[in-house]
Amino acid sequence: MKITTLDESAYSAAFGIEMAPVGSLAGPGGAASFGRVLPGGETTPHQHDEAEAFVILKGAGELVVDNVIHGVGPGSVAVFEPFETHTLRNSGGVPLEFLDLYGRDPARAAEAAKKTGKERFADRPVFVFSTPPTPNGDLHLGHLSGPYLGADVFVRFQRMNGVAAYHLTGSDDFQSYVVARANQENTDPPRVAAHYASEIRATLSLIDIMVDQFTVTGTDPTYRRGLQNFFSRLVGSGAVQRRKGEALFDGATQKYLYEVDIGGLCPNCSAPTGGNICEECGEPNLCVDIVNAKSKLSVAAPAHGTAERYSLPLHDFRDTVMAHHRTGKVSPRLQDLARRVFARGEFHLPVTHPAEWGVPPVEPVEGRQVIWVWPEMAYGFLHGIAELGRRHGQDWSADAPQREWKIVHFFGYDNSFYHTILYPVLYALAYPDWSCDIEYNVNEFYLLDGKKFSTSRRHAIWGKDILSPETVDAVRYYLALTRGETERTNFELKSCQAVVSGTLIERWQTWLNGLGGRIASHFDGRAPDAGVWSPIQSAFLARLQTRLDTIAIHYGADGFSLNGVMRELNALVDDVIHFTTTHQCLSGNSDAYDEWRTVIALELAAVRLLAQCAAPVMPRFAGKLAEAIGTDDATSHWSDRVTLLRPGAKITLAAACFFAVPGAASSGDAGQLVRSAR
Repeated sequence: MKITTLDESAYSAAFGIEMAPVGSLAGPGGAASFGRVLPGGETTPHQHDEAEAFVILKGAGELVVDNVIHGVGPGSVAVFEPFETHTLRNSGGVPLEFLDLYGRDPARAAEAAKKTGKERFADRPVFVFSTPPTPNGDLHLGHLSGPYLGADVFVRFQRMNGVAAYHLTGSDDFQSYVVARANQENTDPPRVAAHYASEIRATLSLIDIMVDQFTVTGTDPTYRRGLQNFFSRLVGSGAVQRRKGEALFDGATQKYLYEVDIGGLCPNCSAPTGGNICEECGEPNLCVDIVNAKSKLSVAAPAHGTAERYSLPLHDFRDTVMAHHRTGKVSPRLQDLARRVFARGEFHLPVTHPAEWGVPPVEPVEGRQVIWVWPEMAYGFLHGIAELGRRHGQDWSADAPQREWKIVHFFGYDNSFYHTILYPVLYALAYPDWSCDIEYNVNEFYLLDGKKFSTSRRHAIWGKDILSPETVDAVRYYLALTRGETERTNFELKSCQAVVSGTLIERWQTWLNGLGGRIASHFDGRAPDAGVWSPIQSAFLARLQTRLDTIAIHYGADGFSLNGVMRELNALVDDVIHFTTTHQCLSGNSDAYDEWRTVIALELAAVRLLAQCAAPVMPRFAGKLAEAIGTDDATSHWSDRVTLLRPGAKITLAAACFFAVPGAASSGDAGQLVRSAR
């Protein structure tokens, strides 16, 4: 026996409160500590691999677990699974004291690490946003491979797991790039925005990206007033104020320069940049700090002057951003961006700009100014939720965001500053009582023949050039396989066609057709029941289960990776082909009939597994495949276990055609689509 007496001197700062270690407990890695949270205090949000339990001894407080609040008091015992984000705060007038018991359990941690998100999403609406595209052109493959395909697959998978997930996006009408396109097309911004918003929605439909809420900011009848109210909240916080600062103006026209109208070299990384954000390093600029700045409006050198704009002292909110990043999924690259931005020191970010196209604030401004479109987008997300709720009979208000909302963002790295740094600050100012629960999924640039896809420069392959009902799954497959997730990747049409032909058609479809033929010849077109199992066959079943577990992790909220999903699907098919080839000698051998039907039963289990695992990313293929093996639940519900197909099910795989090569029918030359798109 060992008795430990608590000594006040043992308390020291840890996890934002005071902790006093008790010592080791029975069992490997077990330990205990006393904790004390002072009135008004709270622990820092954190996650760890240990299992942990809090025993509340004195005081009253709140436990916040994955942004859900639970009241606790003396006698409350809270047990945390590994990796659960948790915070304990004191809501009373006396110190909240508790006993903390914790220890490592490798098996428990490994099981917790495999969770796909449905556990913490349960009973909560999950709003999945793909960054609203700028309607200055249609969607190209660079767009589609990034936020839009990512968000679509994420939502499909979570719905298969019973989560109430919704995909929201829209048309970012008030971008300055819309004005630039209108000038090029000799028309006006509203016509440009309306035309390309319609084209964008059509392209999303062509690639089977079904959006639950598509907000058209320029024509939505309640959007303008809602945005102005949101901006007034920011001004009312006292942080966003009118401030005179240096600005650039075109040397010939004296027009204020920002975003699309100014370019040069990034003051932070020296790469070529446009106004306000550097696509290369992700850091914002103020335009006046761009090196070798050149106006896009005339050949005259930009003139320095001053402008009074509403500005945000971003440097005052480092702690707000860092605390937000501790509570959710934020990649190391995004964390590094925040570190670099706040390392600059004082940084006053204008949130209105002198311009004609956009929504003006109701507050007085110098001349004609509009709310900058990027802060505007922070409101646009909440407006989209409110509109979705209105159509679904839910009480979701943009003016009163709810703590239970789970928000998941998909965006390209060039938009990272806005999503992960600016928006959390704006939400904290506009809604100080709301703790926004946001996770971030970022993609890198997808290149076309080694250069960035570009709408403004028309260097692109547009979705409509390559998508059809016959090719949509092949396009989704290739984009998912090659999209830039942790590094930039490159699209080449010839490579796409070769992979679709060599992998999807010559391997996937050949195997599926061949299996159908074997079943037609040996089992009268019906699924056989498994017979005698060899150790090799039971090991193959275990390998299928391992594939399923890994694919679920790649689809899941924490480990989301379409690259990973597609690699595993390819490996799954390769495994089955190898297994089938190894056992081919049993075919036609009457003495091995019972073992042979087990081979076929396992192949059909792999087909069913392929249909389930392909459903989020290749829904048409998965649906056809499920129909060809006589099952429909494989594509509607995610099963955690590999199961054999129902014996006797009719199998029609032999003549099925699942894939077509993108661009092959319309462009005899594989380079024609790329050339015509420029």
